[in-house]
Amino acid sequence: MSKHRIYSLILLIVLVFFGYVVYSSQFNKDSFFARFPFKLGLDLNGGTQLVYKADVSRIESGSVDDSMDSLRDVIERRVNIFGVSEPIVQVENAGVVAGSGTEHRLIVELPGITDIDKAIALIGQTPLLEFRLVSDSASKFTQEELQTKSIDDIFLQTGLTGSLLSHAQLEFQQTTQEPAVALTFNKEGKDLFAKITRENVGKALAIFLDGAPISTPVIREEITDGQAQISGSFTPDQAKTLVRDLNYGALPVPIELIGTESVGASLGKEALFAGLRAGLWGFLLVTIFLIIWYRLPGLMASISLIMYVLISLLLFKLIPVTLTAAGVAGFVLSIGMAVDANVLIFERMKEELKKGKNVSESIKEGFLRAWLSIRDSNISSIITAIVLFWLGTASVKGFALTFGIGVVVSMFTAITVSRTFLFAVSPERGEGKLSKFLFSNGLHF
Repeated sequence: MSKHRIYSLILLIVLVFFGYVVYSSQFNKDSFFARFPFKLGLDLNGGTQLVYKADVSRIESGSVDDSMDSLRDVIERRVNIFGVSEPIVQVENAGVVAGSGTEHRLIVELPGITDIDKAIALIGQTPLLEFRLVSDSASKFTQEELQTKSIDDIFLQTGLTGSLLSHAQLEFQQTTQEPAVALTFNKEGKDLFAKITRENVGKALAIFLDGAPISTPVIREEITDGQAQISGSFTPDQAKTLVRDLNYGALPVPIELIGTESVGASLGKEALFAGLRAGLWGFLLVTIFLIIWYRLPGLMASISLIMYVLISLLLFKLIPVTLTAAGVAGFVLSIGMAVDANVLIFERMKEELKKGKNVSESIKEGFLRAWLSIRDSNISSIITAIVLFWLGTASVKGFALTFGIGVVVSMFTAITVSRTFLFAVSPERGEGKLSKFLFSNGLHF
């Protein structure tokens, strides 16, 4: 058995495994792979999309990105409190408009929420940063009891909130060089903080953001200068994130609702099935064309095409890619790119066979000569996908991402998988009329 047949057998085993992973992750809830379902956008799943315009005119130019990232995190935390399933909150630069600069937007997608007024209410309130003391009774609760208690039962309000915090900054301790977070309160906060620390030495003072604890430092001594340091087992990135959350506990920039969109669950389901039908019919028609026109190489290309589809679907699950109607369209379009590469190869093979070369030599030369054309066409498509993803809106980005992934995977399967299968089925010895027929194409016999 030639090495190409061994490789082909391995690829077929991998193909079956990939097929099992994709199927079980979607239809078998008890499977290990069920933790990787497809993420569907609003147009396929139903829900509400809110578009906010951020006013960054008062933010220093170098801090705009950090402010927008913090805004995204604060809003995402606000939405998660209400148990919305897999919300998508993302920052988007709408592009440069002549004379007005870049418009910064916040896109909030809430799957399953079709009531626009309810969706607006979920994120309409200003997030709250507050400092709370651990109650004396908290230590008396068992682990089971703690799970049934509310935040107010365990943590006592102190009146010290983010409105009294002047700023926070990242520091590194001189002795250990471990990262820490330095806090500075304003005049009112300074006096209140001094009182709290004086009366509660040895107790934990928890920092809450939007009702969730983000740090629970212990008061070691009275602090009268309005400055404190939160130290612990922070990594530099964790400390930096905490500083950002403390500085931007409330909304770091004003936002204005400029657009809403609601998609019903039934409409989303119809759009999903329409996209799946289009993809399935496109795949079947392409496969039939390849087998009828290119015979045995077409059959091998069809198997390679199945491998391409499964690899792409796995990547969509693992990245994960939020699939929208535009994203499905990009994926279906990339199937055509995958076929295009195989067509180039087969046409080159036909030319070599006309010159009198045997099948094995024709396959080798066909791939070698077609590679430059495949490389150039795919690189140009990848560049297009990158530009669309970089400059496009959210829906365009979905199309660009699935299309770009599809092009990269199609180039791999066309050059590697198809080539391996073709060499595996090519005759090793004499070539009769049957071999000539099987490896010819079109009307050539």
